[in-house]
Amino acid sequence: MMYGYGNGTGWGYALMAISMVLFWGAVIYGVVALVRYTRRDAPQRREPAEPAAPEPERLLAERFARSEIDEDEYYQRLTSLRAAGPAAAL
Repeated sequence: MMYGYGNGTGWGYALMAISMVLFWGAVIYGVVALVRYTRRDAPQRREPAEPAAPEPERLLAERFARSEIDEDEYYQRLTSLRAAGPAAAL
């Protein structure tokens, strides 16, 4: 006696395939969620960012790099910007 071997409509195979895909999807999702959770709690090891130059000084440096102004003019304007203080940078 074959106990129904070969007489099925294929629903058993379809349900088994779907459940296997759902099972492995849940396992992968769980692993990814666990990794994200443990990484979030770990202290961040970022190197400190270099402080950005104030906007006027950065623009002046860009003009000097493009050779729009010469070295003497660059240092003269840089000195006057720094002498004006932080109020001039806003």
